[in-house]
Amino acid sequence: MSKLSCHTLVIGGGIAGIVTALELLERNQAVVMVDRDTPERLGGLARWAFGGMALVNTPEQRRMKITDSPELALRDWHSFANFGDADHWPKVWAQHYTDQCLERVYEWLRGRGLKFFPAVNWVERGLYTPGNSVPRYHVLWGTGWHLVETLITQLKQHPNADKLRILHRHRVTELHCDSHSRGCEGVNEADGCAFQVEAEQVVVATGGINGSVERVKQNWYRPWGEPPAQILNGAHPYADGTIHDRVSTLGGQLTHLDKMWNYAAGIPHPQPHFPGHGLSLIPCKSALWLDHRGDRIGPEPLVTGFDTNYLCQRVSQQEKPWTWQLLNWRIAAREFAISGSEHNVQIRDRKLLPFLKETVLGNHRLIRQMQAESDHFLVADELGELVEQMNGLTDQPYVDAGKLESLVSLYDAGIERGSALFNDDQLRRIEQARKWRSDRVRTCKPKPLRDPSAGPLIAIKLNLISRKSLGGIQTDLQSRVLDNRGGAIPGLFAVGEAAGFGGGGASGFRSLEGTFLSGCILTARNAAQEITLNP
Repeated sequence: MSKLSCHTLVIGGGIAGIVTALELLERNQAVVMVDRDTPERLGGLARWAFGGMALVNTPEQRRMKITDSPELALRDWHSFANFGDADHWPKVWAQHYTDQCLERVYEWLRGRGLKFFPAVNWVERGLYTPGNSVPRYHVLWGTGWHLVETLITQLKQHPNADKLRILHRHRVTELHCDSHSRGCEGVNEADGCAFQVEAEQVVVATGGINGSVERVKQNWYRPWGEPPAQILNGAHPYADGTIHDRVSTLGGQLTHLDKMWNYAAGIPHPQPHFPGHGLSLIPCKSALWLDHRGDRIGPEPLVTGFDTNYLCQRVSQQEKPWTWQLLNWRIAAREFAISGSEHNVQIRDRKLLPFLKETVLGNHRLIRQMQAESDHFLVADELGELVEQMNGLTDQPYVDAGKLESLVSLYDAGIERGSALFNDDQLRRIEQARKWRSDRVRTCKPKPLRDPSAGPLIAIKLNLISRKSLGGIQTDLQSRVLDNRGGAIPGLFAVGEAAGFGGGGASGFRSLEGTFLSGCILTARNAAQEITLNP
């Protein structure tokens, strides 16, 4: 058995673990980071993330004449969170985030050479409950990929880099944190040998539980009914809750594991990185969202950008575990997108002119790529031909071509009457979204689905896809793990998604979106500060 010792052990090499290690190196601490993945995949899910962050009162907001404040952001946060009386620490973390995200996240990132795209997006506006009163969603120029690569480079080139050791492909099986010993034991999956790390402080940065679809189903929010039979995996497969269980054995409190931030529109990854791997789509506002029979899901139509959690609820309650989006090439070229760095190459590689060209003229490259690679992305010139393809993807022909023809004709007729007579809630929401200039450039002006100039028709078969855990290990504002009496367990910390992005569930029932990467940074910086001040 190989044995190592250090001041601080960081378990997990995602963005929260990387930030923790970087901040500790700044304070001249010796760190061992244990990560189960391979060296080139250091950074975890953040490497593949789009890089959006909900930030408050930034220069980008002020340039767009957006008036924001921590007080307004906190009010919006509470409107979405549905906090209960017992949610003391989630509430404390929510206020800390809105008060401190500008200084401790935005300015910290800018100080490390990272930049945000100047356009601020408006997401989670709210449907039946208020959401973001103003646009707050900032996109990192370079996506999560550039964020991870930048911070890893700074780790490796740090003046104290000799104080950091990273153990790749090491799986932790046991966690110790008592008066006699702190650290972990596990297996080097490269050679099968056992290892042990002893430390004065232990930081859990292993992500949530949503990398295990079985754990997602076990912890499903039961007021919604039973989970769908099929759920795609859009999280990191190593974020399976194993270390959560070890923390619980040590007396740590786990809270709100039934609160999750999944997405309603997933397709199987054409080149999966692991079994069940899915891609999370950003659903098109102008597409019709249909159930497995081709009937429009209602009575309220499903429209993205207002309440992601509501979309997941409605989709999960359908009779079959799949739904459809029906659109045309014109809509797809302007509105279709895939979340993450992998398919947003112009933003990831920071190619401004090609990005602006695709934004203005349409992302036909991505549409052609999906048409070629995904059997869930169907294209046809005629509706009848498209229905044949749709029925070819299911165990029986559920979609009736005649009924779908009538539905599309009725919808198109409503558009042709003109915007003054729009009486469809989806059209009203599209009109509302287009009033904000960042949304207008990515949202089509309503035109009939079968407009002759709109190109072929498209149907996308969708499944619910797992993503983030909103609950997790309960922590105080110093990221110290709390036991079931509310006391801090000496020497044990949890950061990032493992801690429910702070307090074991800082977002409550819903997120304002974009509080995840930034929540990882904030919780990690708080942990490193506490470890240094109180070693």
